[in-house]
Amino acid sequence: MSANIFLDAVAKRRSYYGLDKTEIVSRERIEEIVGESTLHAPSAMNAQSARVVVLFGEQHDRLWDIVSDTLKKVVPVEDFPRTEEKISSFKAGYGTVLFYEDTKVIRKLEEDFALYKENFVPWAYQGNGILQFIVWTALESEGLGASLQHYNPLIDDEVAETFGISRDYKLIGQLVFGNPVAEAGEKAHLPLSERLKVIS
Repeated sequence: MSANIFLDAVAKRRSYYGLDKTEIVSRERIEEIVGESTLHAPSAMNAQSARVVVLFGEQHDRLWDIVSDTLKKVVPVEDFPRTEEKISSFKAGYGTVLFYEDTKVIRKLEEDFALYKENFVPWAYQGNGILQFIVWTALESEGLGASLQHYNPLIDDEVAETFGISRDYKLIGQLVFGNPVAEAGEKAHLPLSERLKVIS
């Protein structure tokens, strides 16, 4: 495999908000993709602190009902219809991947390597971001559309209780995916000269 194949997949990864529940990739294949991504994603000191939960069907719908019900309590009444429409678009998708960090693993590293204590949380988040990117790109390479959402920490407690998630797990993000029924929006890029410096 050349770098161009990989970079092409990277360039084609976009945020898709128009999704439906049509099964264009089997659940088994999605589970395989998420599993392989989780297995091989790098992490600082090989901590492997990322945890992943995949929701399909009614459980996916329950998640977004939780999000809607939670936001209804805090969003002004006049603004909620727009919020509800947005949440409904996520519920319309086929499934959701929940990304977590196991805080027990991180605390153990902080104890064992006190010199680097302040680094382990940001290192864990960096590793989780890499995993999110791998899963996102891989799912879209199969023809799915996806977008990454962050309704944590508002939904953390109810999600943990509903799906039996360990309280040691900290929710980091929610990747909703499905059959894309609308094109991704235009993506603007800053000039590379403003972001890349080569010194030789």
